[in-house]
Amino acid sequence: MKVPFKRTKAPEREGEMTLLEHLIELRKRVIRSVLGIFLGCTIIFLFRGQIFDILKRPYCDYQTEASNECEFLLTGPLDSFSFLLTLVGYGGLVLATPIVLYQMARFVLPGLYPNEKKALIPFIVGSVVLLAGGMLAAYTVMPRALAVLADFGFDGFVAFFSPVQYVGFFVKMLFAFGVAAELPIVLIFLQMVGVVKPETLAKNRRIAIAAITLLGAIITPTGDPVNLAIVAVPMYIFFEISIVVGKLIVRRRDSTPTSAGLTG
Repeated sequence: MKVPFKRTKAPEREGEMTLLEHLIELRKRVIRSVLGIFLGCTIIFLFRGQIFDILKRPYCDYQTEASNECEFLLTGPLDSFSFLLTLVGYGGLVLATPIVLYQMARFVLPGLYPNEKKALIPFIVGSVVLLAGGMLAAYTVMPRALAVLADFGFDGFVAFFSPVQYVGFFVKMLFAFGVAAELPIVLIFLQMVGVVKPETLAKNRRIAIAAITLLGAIITPTGDPVNLAIVAVPMYIFFEISIVVGKLIVRRRDSTPTSAGLTG
């Protein structure tokens, strides 16, 4: 009696969708992201006083050294309301970053294998941790940045900033440092999908050092080598770590069979 052959299937992707299904999925992810941002804005609004006390500390540190005061300048009747909207909007977006990143990843990467989907959560967690670390570094250098920019080229100026302009500049600094800290996550992802090889990154270390130094100089307007090192050195360490992790990912991917073949 003949025994029929059985073919063992490789893990299937779950990303086979029509255009309409893609649009429905996009709408679902956008709605969830918007709800996450709305929730973040609500939390920021409820704790706006405590959050503003934290945000104004770098400004107060600078003002204490310059004029022994800590006051913002309102130039119009709507400045206070505009400041509240700016604080709630930017703060809600920052607070909802993990939700937005997760929803983006679930839409852009629907065709992952089951074992690859398990790695999605560590990527999201890692990106959030690095983003928070970059923002913390920006918060640390803010007093020095304010002092350098306010007194740039002239002496005797007394700076009283508009709260809207201050928060806008502060948030831009936070995002600049935070995005710069995302470098290893981006590089590891590009290696995982095969866009960049670890060997290519390793051969271009000199270019990476120059690019990281230039980026650090752009996002640290103080001209202080210590603050530049605070940004550039961790970025280069993360660059080297991403190469090591990329090699491990490529080695594991090459050693994993894509199909089990025929069995009797």
